[in-house]
Amino acid sequence: MRILASRLHGLVQTRGFASSARRLHNYGFIGLGQMGYQMAKNLQSKLAPSDKLSIFDINTAAAEALEAEMKAVPTGATVELVTSASDAASDADTVLTVLPEPQHVEAVFRSILGKGLPKRERIFIDCSTIDPSTSRKVAGHVAAAGQGIFVDAPMSGGVVGATAGTLTFMLGADEGAVPRVEPVLLRMGRKVLHCGDQGAGLSAKLANNYLLALSNIATAEAMNLGMRWGLDPKTLAGVINVSTGRCWPSEVNNPVPGVVATAPAGRDYSGGFGISLMKKDLRLAMMAAKEVGANMALADKAFAVYEDAEKRDECKARDFSVVYRYLGGKESS
Repeated sequence: MRILASRLHGLVQTRGFASSARRLHNYGFIGLGQMGYQMAKNLQSKLAPSDKLSIFDINTAAAEALEAEMKAVPTGATVELVTSASDAASDADTVLTVLPEPQHVEAVFRSILGKGLPKRERIFIDCSTIDPSTSRKVAGHVAAAGQGIFVDAPMSGGVVGATAGTLTFMLGADEGAVPRVEPVLLRMGRKVLHCGDQGAGLSAKLANNYLLALSNIATAEAMNLGMRWGLDPKTLAGVINVSTGRCWPSEVNNPVPGVVATAPAGRDYSGGFGISLMKKDLRLAMMAAKEVGANMALADKAFAVYEDAEKRDECKARDFSVVYRYLGGKESS
């Protein structure tokens, strides 16, 4: 009985400490494009009401729309719409950025670090897809300013995954930072893959997307070739997907309309992963490869395919599998 009483006393003490230790946690979110908008929405909804989320985007209409959506829901963190990136970071313990290009990430962090930010052990989580060297440079600026740490966490899953909260994040961070970063990312996604030190998440993402860029073109060419020989596209895809040519573009995102019902090819290549984004990721992978002296024998030709396809009216602003159309593939029976 005495032992039970002692355990209960200890449990009460532990719970009381945990409760009293909980304090307001401030978050900043910068970049509310198609991905960031949905990610910020999921983050806010899963935070405690005692937390605060400050949001900012240069597109004030998007930021105001998100603020209205968040405030219409009775649960989640308190929302504050601010007028600059530095304001979003000023009181934050955790700052997330989702920005289009390396130059945007550099510019945002110049503005944040150049505004006399109050010293605090912040953690900056950059979910942008940029080159690893720019990411490491920004991490160095954050460290030199004594403002905490900067980690890279590019993601996979697209707008659909961002909306559903099922993204996969590739994290580049010191091992000691993982327990602090992972719970934040899991409020916006389903999986966090720690790839190594800062910059490693981007290296993994770009290596994967380089392979995806090439396998997409190869799948489109193979499907076009087989169909010109008279093969039924579903039969051909069935053979490929139980054979050595099997890949994500052949099995899930097949570029031939009607082969995979859910693929963008069946919707005039709308939705999915835009061809401009694939071109961007391929360019970044090529830049990174050049820096480390990696031979990329197929990169220039693949980039030329995406660059030329993107310029054509029938291909631009569509899913990257539209290269099948660019190649002159048959789209209707």
